Amino acid sequence: MTDLNTLGEIGLIERIRQEIPTPTHSETIHGIGDDAAVFDWGDDYGLLTTDMLVEGIHFDLTYVPLKHLGYKAVTFGVSDIAAMNGLPIQVTISVGLSSRFPVEAVDELYEGIRAACVAYNVDLVGGDTTSSRSGLIISVSVLGKVPKDLITYRHTAQPNDVICVTGDLGAAYLGLQLLEREKQVFLADPNMQPNLSEERAYLVQRQLRPDARTDMVHELRDLGIRPTAMIDISDGLASELLHLCHQSGTGAVIFDENLPIDDQTHLAADEFKISPVTAALNGGEDYELLFTVRPQAFEKLETNARITAIGYLTPDPTQIVLSTKAGQQTPVRAQGWENLMQKK
Repeated sequence: MTDLNTLGEIGLIERIRQEIPTPTHSETIHGIGDDAAVFDWGDDYGLLTTDMLVEGIHFDLTYVPLKHLGYKAVTFGVSDIAAMNGLPIQVTISVGLSSRFPVEAVDELYEGIRAACVAYNVDLVGGDTTSSRSGLIISVSVLGKVPKDLITYRHTAQPNDVICVTGDLGAAYLGLQLLEREKQVFLADPNMQPNLSEERAYLVQRQLRPDARTDMVHELRDLGIRPTAMIDISDGLASELLHLCHQSGTGAVIFDENLPIDDQTHLAADEFKISPVTAALNGGEDYELLFTVRPQAFEKLETNARITAIGYLTPDPTQIVLSTKAGQQTPVRAQGWENLMQKK
C-alpha cells in the first residue's frame, strides 16, 4: 500500500483530479483544484466549497469551547469563498455526534454557528445529523457568488506579480502551542487553573475564533483591484504559496524580513524556542489571504497597513525560495501535510 505522505497534499489532490470525469454540464465552470467550485449563474458565478472537521485531528475539545468551534467551522468555508474574491450567501452544516454529547452541547455548538452566520451575513439553510462512533465530526458547505469579471483563481498568477498577504501570520500556531501546554498542565494536575495571560489573548483568539477576510474582498473591490491569483492561508503560507505557484506555473521569491508577524507571536515563539518565521510559513490556520497583483496595481496598496508585500513571482517554476537578510536563499517546503495527518 502507498503511504499518503509519499504523495503529499498537492500530489493526492492531483491524483484524485485526474480520475474525475470531465464535467458534462455547461454550468460547471471550474471544479477540483481551487478554494471553491465555480458555476455559471448568468450575471454572476456561483461558488461552492466544503470543509470537514474531525475531533482529534482538527480540534481538541479539552480546550476548544463548542461555541468557538461552531463559529470557526463557518469561518473555514467563508474563507474559501473570500479566496475566490467572492462573498458568502448560504451555509449548510452537517454533524456526526457520539452519545457523549448532550442536547445542551449541541445548543452551544449551534450558538457559535449562528453567531458566525450573523457576522458574515449568511443564511443557515440546512444540513444533516448522524451518529458517530469517533467523537464529533462537522461538515460545512458554503455557497457564495462573485461577479464574472472579478472571479479570482489560483492558476492565473504571472511572473513579476507582487506577492501580498493580509493581516499577520503565525499567531494561530503559537496560540495552539499555548493551549496544548495548558492541556498538559491540566492532565498532570486537574486542580490547576489555566495560566493564559492577557498578553497572550490575541494568540489564543487567533486559534480558537479566527475571522475570514471578507473585509478585504470589499476593500479590494472599492480600490478597483482584481488580484491575478488568490488563496486563503489555512495550511500555512509555505503550503499555499506552493499551491499557487504550482497551478500558475511560476516560481517565487519571498523575503523573511517582510513576513508580517505580530509582536505577541515573536514573544511566544521565543518562549517556545520556535522560529517565528517557521511559525508563519508552516503554522497554518491564520485564515488570511495570499494574493498576487500586477506591480502597477500594488501602488494602490502600498499605504494599506493591513496588506504586506512579501515577494514576487518569477518565470522559473522550479525555484520557490525564501530569501534571508544575509542574501541566502532556501527552497520553500510545505510541512502542513504531515501535521494534518497527525493533528492540526
